[in-house]
Amino acid sequence: PTPAPDASIPGPAAGQSTTIRMPKFSGRVYFSYGQKLVFKLTTGGLVQPAVQNPSDPNRNILFNWSEYTLNDSGLWLNSTQVDMFSAPYSVGVQRPDGSTATTGKLKAGGYNAVLNGLRSQSGGWGNLIQTRADGTVLRALSPLYGLETGALPASVLDDYINRVWQKYTSATLTVTPFADQPGTKYFGRVSGGVMRFTNSAGAVVTQFEKPDASSIFGCHRKLDAPNDQVRGPISRTLCAGFHRSTLLVNPNQPDANADNFYRDGVTDHYARVIHSQMSDGKAYAFAFDDVGHHESLVHDGDPRQAVITLEPFN
Repeated sequence: PTPAPDASIPGPAAGQSTTIRMPKFSGRVYFSYGQKLVFKLTTGGLVQPAVQNPSDPNRNILFNWSEYTLNDSGLWLNSTQVDMFSAPYSVGVQRPDGSTATTGKLKAGGYNAVLNGLRSQSGGWGNLIQTRADGTVLRALSPLYGLETGALPASVLDDYINRVWQKYTSATLTVTPFADQPGTKYFGRVSGGVMRFTNSAGAVVTQFEKPDASSIFGCHRKLDAPNDQVRGPISRTLCAGFHRSTLLVNPNQPDANADNFYRDGVTDHYARVIHSQMSDGKAYAFAFDDVGHHESLVHDGDPRQAVITLEPFN
């Protein structure tokens, strides 16, 4: 890897703002405190920060990022905690009528409340928090990276997974993946350790081996979600149900009622504490947190400007 050209822009002082022009693109806006992030290039493209790797040059830098798509159809801008929870910020978009939609803002005291919530949760969840040698908290890794680094045990979700697989050996899991297509339903049953989904005609359309925690936290591997109209939507729904621990209490998925989320003792406590501290309850705490529209996203087809607000830590 070779150093990437320095494309950094000095950030605003407290209470001030900096205006930049955004290209039509799908990408990220990174922001860091105290020092610039290190970016490098390889023949495969840009090497982005990967702080789950202890040797990453950005491991001890306090930073975060927002993700966006800007094209001829408008702007989609979100705050994300899919990889980590770190420096707090919110996002907003100004509409043609001058009104502004915002999301991603923590409650007062929410930043420390998330960290304390992880620390107080048994089972190793506090091990997700990374600090600098001087004691400064830098971030909490996502559970997926917690598994990769050994912060969380690989068996962290086994009890819930086993109970789900057992339940649907004798019950049917009905998935209605498209809110605007209530007639499109798939029916899942476990047999021989495999959950098979059939359509309304009784034909098998896809199947899933029993997932492990990594497959669930990453919504990949045994819960891979291709960009198609059958397996991907079913997998997305399963993934959200496992994260939110709704699969045992509701055989009709997705369950879009946030009051039902994270009720089981074995659940994604990282997502649970983040959502609990958001002003509007919305966050992107895992890849398919948009199932049921619980994601922290703003969109407008004809945006006037977008805002990323770096929020106070306290």
